[in-house]
Amino acid sequence: MNRVWLRVAAPVAVGLVFVGLWALVVWYFAIKPYVLPGPAEVAQSLWNDGRSLLSSLWFTLEVTLLALAAAVLIGGLIAVLFSLSRLVEISFFPYVVILQVTPLIAIAPLLIIWVHVLTSASGGGDHPMIALLVCAWIVAFFPIVANTTVGLNSADRNLLALFRLYGASRWRTLQLLRMPTALPYFLAGVRISGGLALIGAVAAEFVAGTGGAETGLAYRILEAQYRLTTARLFAALILLSLTGVIIYLALDRLSRLILRHWHESAGASEEE
Repeated sequence: MNRVWLRVAAPVAVGLVFVGLWALVVWYFAIKPYVLPGPAEVAQSLWNDGRSLLSSLWFTLEVTLLALAAAVLIGGLIAVLFSLSRLVEISFFPYVVILQVTPLIAIAPLLIIWVHVLTSASGGGDHPMIALLVCAWIVAFFPIVANTTVGLNSADRNLLALFRLYGASRWRTLQLLRMPTALPYFLAGVRISGGLALIGAVAAEFVAGTGGAETGLAYRILEAQYRLTTARLFAALILLSLTGVIIYLALDRLSRLILRHWHESAGASEEE
């Protein structure tokens, strides 16, 4: 119990010290609010503009969660295909890497244009969320593919030989040996992808926002920048940061609940 209390109290104490130093710097140097607002101005902006910011945050969160779900599903399937065929992995994994290392901010305008053209040609109208979802998925899926592929290929060689000795099919070997071995790797990839999906959604929204499309919280940040309402910009950034922390903590908790009864990585440490 004391350990849990310390894990909460220590970060809160550091945060309070940081806020106090922030307020002191703003007051001592008489910094203009449009350059660096104080904590009080940011808190007031959160209170006054909270409904508008939360509405935009909900759109960003919706894109993030949909992209994460798509990354989990598609990334997991790709990893399974890679584990079943070495030739498939060798052939396609370099392109997965290329897709990951290409800066999203560079390809997001193209993706937004292409999705707009495709949806318009199909008679479905303009759906900006689809383009944002594709951009966020591109950022989020790689950790799941990479981690899960490593996990599926990390099954004990002696156990693999035993499965072959008893005539187990590739599907049974995958189901009973490779997948349980890969589960901790997969969940680690999901935890990483949760934050990356949020980053991808915001980056795509910045591109859409600069084109005049009102979307999520990134648009509110651009709007605050153009109007020099820096306190509102800080309020939006705080909401994004808190959202990222909550997503990570939720995924970490889910991972521990899944692994706690059989994997040592989720067990209590000796110090506790």
